Amino acid sequence: MSDQPPPRVRVTGPPRRRADVVRSAGTREIDAETALGEVFMRSLLREQLVLALRVLAALALTVGLLPVAFHLLPGLGEVRIGPVPLAWLLLGVLTYPWLVVLGWVYIRRAESNERDFADLVGTVLPEDEA
Repeated sequence: MSDQPPPRVRVTGPPRRRADVVRSAGTREIDAETALGEVFMRSLLREQLVLALRVLAALALTVGLLPVAFHLLPGLGEVRIGPVPLAWLLLGVLTYPWLVVLGWVYIRRAESNERDFADLVGTVLPEDEA
């Protein structure tokens, strides 16, 4: 008798067939890299870029201008709210919730843009069906 275990055998099931995926005409246009597909993709990328620039502008106009405000109005550096200086409160405490809010708004709008894009692409009919 041998002390070695029997060789391992890989057990597999019958080959699986993938369900045929029904793709919309707009999706086929994008995959085929046609002119219409490029227009679709450019419109989505443009929307997402505009959204990103708006969020960055909101960040720059709020948090980015705080150092300028403290430079132009030196009296703000001595303002205290309780035992905490205003600068610490604004830059060290309130900045982080504001970043979370901006991130939340960005994600919600980006997902909305993608849903709108998917709806648009799903409603396009090919020329021979139109």
